[in-house]
Amino acid sequence: MTLIHQFVEECRAGTMDRCLGRMASGWAVMGDPQVREGYCLLYPDPVPAHLNELSSDERAQFLADMTTIGDAIMACTDAVRINYEILGNLEPALHAHIVPRFDTELADIRTKPIWLENWDISERFSLERHGELFAQLKAELGL
Repeated sequence: MTLIHQFVEECRAGTMDRCLGRMASGWAVMGDPQVREGYCLLYPDPVPAHLNELSSDERAQFLADMTTIGDAIMACTDAVRINYEILGNLEPALHAHIVPRFDTELADIRTKPIWLENWDISERFSLERHGELFAQLKAELGL
């Protein structure tokens, strides 16, 4: 079982505090850490190994849900664009990273993948710190 499978089980059980809610293809969650304010993920439910295991309709739904989360992030933050990444190299289970990008990022970072940053110093997700944005995203997504 991968961490993605574990996270989906936590979402189903209602024990993941960063879970925004159930979408048609899976679960919208805020990322931990919040490497960028509003960073989210989409965990499919059920969890396939990769996008190519899904039917055409399932793929379309997953990608539509992914971009819907991106639209919500754009509506709730000052993001100027959203980066979408489906990697699966570390956790070989489908999941999408939805990363807001901001004009306020340092010039040498702005054009580079988010993965090159030091995630260890990024702020951990907490409802105390991120609760207002969490509520805004839930409302924007209708969850």
